[in-house]
Amino acid sequence: MRKFILTILIGVIAGCAAGPDYKEPVVTVPPAWHAAQAGGITSAPADITKWWDVFGDEKLNALIDEASKSNYDIRIAEARVREARAARGIVAADLYPQLGVSGSYQRVQLQGQDSQDPSLSLGANINDVSLSRNTTLRTGDFTANASSSITRLSTIIGGAMSGGTGQGGQVGGGSLLNPFQNRSVSFAPNSTPSFDRTQDLYQAGFDASWELDVFGGNRRAVEAAEADIAASGEFRRDVLVSLLAEVARNYLTLREAQARFNIANENIAAQQNTVDITQSRFDAGLTSELDVTRARAQLATTKSQIPAIENIITSTIYRLSVLVGKNPADLFDELVVEKPLPPAPPQVPAGMPSDLLRRRADVRQAERELAAATARIGEAMADLFPKFSLTGNFGFQSDRIGDFTVGANQVWGFGPAISFPLFDGGRIRANIEVQNARQERALLRYEQAVKQSFGDAETSLVAYAKEQERYVALDTAEAADRRAVELANERYVRGLDDFVNVLDAQRSLYATQDQRVQSQTTILLNLVTLYKALGGGWESFETAAAEPEQGSTTGQG
Repeated sequence: MRKFILTILIGVIAGCAAGPDYKEPVVTVPPAWHAAQAGGITSAPADITKWWDVFGDEKLNALIDEASKSNYDIRIAEARVREARAARGIVAADLYPQLGVSGSYQRVQLQGQDSQDPSLSLGANINDVSLSRNTTLRTGDFTANASSSITRLSTIIGGAMSGGTGQGGQVGGGSLLNPFQNRSVSFAPNSTPSFDRTQDLYQAGFDASWELDVFGGNRRAVEAAEADIAASGEFRRDVLVSLLAEVARNYLTLREAQARFNIANENIAAQQNTVDITQSRFDAGLTSELDVTRARAQLATTKSQIPAIENIITSTIYRLSVLVGKNPADLFDELVVEKPLPPAPPQVPAGMPSDLLRRRADVRQAERELAAATARIGEAMADLFPKFSLTGNFGFQSDRIGDFTVGANQVWGFGPAISFPLFDGGRIRANIEVQNARQERALLRYEQAVKQSFGDAETSLVAYAKEQERYVALDTAEAADRRAVELANERYVRGLDDFVNVLDAQRSLYATQDQRVQSQTTILLNLVTLYKALGGGWESFETAAAEPEQGSTTGQG
């Protein structure tokens, strides 16, 4: 019979957990990238594990490696992973028996009178048992010390003793101890007994309890906690992907500003030469002062761009320093040294849209949050059912430390318990509705993340392709403007054209050169945005802190 009951109990405990079992939602995935029609994009497998290598810049590689280790956002995200793991341990503890140990000492004072206590009386009819003078009798109920013969001690209840003298004669002096009340009773011949009201009490023992997870509420809680661990790991990966892109963007912005600084200085030199020419011609009476004034005005306008560009260079270096976990000026001397913008690849393999759901950390995070929300529905539903538990204790109690471990001072207890909610004002069902709403919200967030990921990728693909077309046009325009400046200067020196044409040609050349560099940078920035949209880069920096725990103690029906 016991084996049968044990088999049934194990079967119930290992059975189906309350609530719905999680199933990953099915989403519609486009068969191909629509923006691939814009050009510059291929459907070849995307190798974006270390996408920054495509720029071939060792300084950028070093900054990314340092940021992945020292950036504060990453370290905060790693702490969040550790927090989730610890929270799982708290929840999982409910699956196992709980054992505790306790001990105490008390000096207590009991109820009653110190003397002349009417509850302590010595009466007649003592027979059947005989005590010789100066002998001691010990029983399970009392200890009696007698200095004269006593026959038959009747009952001791609480602190009261009743009895008397009989065939053996009168009761002599002595003491009685009632172990149930820990009272020491003393009396003299032909007097009323008295007792000591203050006593010592020593206690120590073990307590154990175990809630049997019959309906799987605790297992669902662990299932949700494990999903939370995975979600926090994906959050860290998403932070890392954003960090890598941010470091690359700022680095490319720095190199763009340095290139624009050089272009501005080249134009300043050319315009200074024009000012010198017009001044010489004015001194020779070949032109008016107006031409000199206009030339100087354009030179000053171009010089005014330098402080703004220098501000971009300095502030970008500061941002890069903070991104890698340093003080703003720590990398200034290292990064202020000029380096050219890296070239952009003519084509980018983007893979297939179906690869996106596997790589995008934000999509993976939303899916794990949905799994956690689903498990918490079962955790809430388990509260509708009875809770079964086993409790037990074992210990010692004594009024004397020397007799603490004597077998007669052992106390223990063991037994099952059951609790069932009869009326709670609708709290349990309201909590189930809350968890259902949260699960629905998590599902919508997951679907939104999927759609957003496809939108980010398509937008980045078309932006990269179209900016390349713009760059080609600006490259052609720069060559034409450069030739226009040469012709305008030549015709002005020969007196064939007004000086206005020279100014217009120079102004157009400087604007085109500046736009061309910005377009070149925009191509690179769009490429970084594309790699981020494709979800690449986190694989290169996986750490134990980011990996969810393997295995589960959850059970599914």
